[in-house]
Amino acid sequence: MSVADLLAPFPRVNLTHAPTPFEFMPNLTRHLGGPDIWVKRDDCTGLAMGGNKSRQLEFYFGDAKAQGCDTVLITGAVQSNFLRMTAAAASKLGMACEIQHEDRVKGQDALYHASGNVLLDKMFGAVIHTYPEGEDEAGADNALEQRADELRQEGRTPYVIHLGADHPPLGALGYIDAAEEVVAQAKAEGVNLNAIVVPSGSAATHSGTLAGLRLHGSALPVLGVCVRREVPAQGPRVKTRTQGVHDMLGSGHAVPDTDIALTDAVLAPGYGLFGDEVKEALTLAARMEGLLADPVYSGKTLAGLIHKIRNGTFTKGQSVCFMHTGGTPALFGYSDGLVDGD
Repeated sequence: MSVADLLAPFPRVNLTHAPTPFEFMPNLTRHLGGPDIWVKRDDCTGLAMGGNKSRQLEFYFGDAKAQGCDTVLITGAVQSNFLRMTAAAASKLGMACEIQHEDRVKGQDALYHASGNVLLDKMFGAVIHTYPEGEDEAGADNALEQRADELRQEGRTPYVIHLGADHPPLGALGYIDAAEEVVAQAKAEGVNLNAIVVPSGSAATHSGTLAGLRLHGSALPVLGVCVRREVPAQGPRVKTRTQGVHDMLGSGHAVPDTDIALTDAVLAPGYGLFGDEVKEALTLAARMEGLLADPVYSGKTLAGLIHKIRNGTFTKGQSVCFMHTGGTPALFGYSDGLVDGD
């Protein structure tokens, strides 16, 4: 059975400008003196300033529409790209949206709580709720379910996009297409890729990319850069999510432990925070390639790739692809400390 046949039973809406560009980064490659660095520009997906979540939301909103839902609920960090793009997709598709801001990043200033993605959430008209914890996925999901029950009592038909890994990774299906795009674009450029480097948080992008490559017959390694949890906690999550993708599709694939590759070398000081390596990666991308990344996901991913180049994991003569998942609106919520002299 073809990959298209496996995906066919899952309803979907069109939210993404695809295929997104696949570009060489000559200046950064030359500066680092290692492998050729290519970037998959999923910051250019089109919806609400772009980002990886549009691919995932195509399946969530497809499911919601198929069920006749009129309101979408989702939870995430205050500066979540997922919340921003969900609110935008709901507006585009004529649905209401309620989002829940979790207090994941302590001690942030007023700018963090009002600018960047938060400003866009409000512009898209999302109803905003708050949840006091930042490391309680089950509790955050339960709060959404309670709100969904209230909406049902009001005669609404809600759809909940869950955060926890105990729910099917429906959004990960969007990255099966992205994996196919990378393989085809690299072939068209005559590039023999040695790895794709992706952020690894909820693991939807990571698991979807990994499953997509295997379904398309590619053995290309996928390196996940931890953005929220250390490797011992993230590894089982990635494997479970990837296996969940195959199980949803009924592909018959089993995920070997050897397919799960992660680094947490640039995770400190933690989720939603950034150290010197991430700041350097953001600066290098901007000043050498005119490329903007964010300090939470895409910038941390690039920093993880740079770290691997410097420790000799990737070397001259190889080619690697940095999966740019967007997130640039968050830069405005983190402006303090991003530029030298501030």
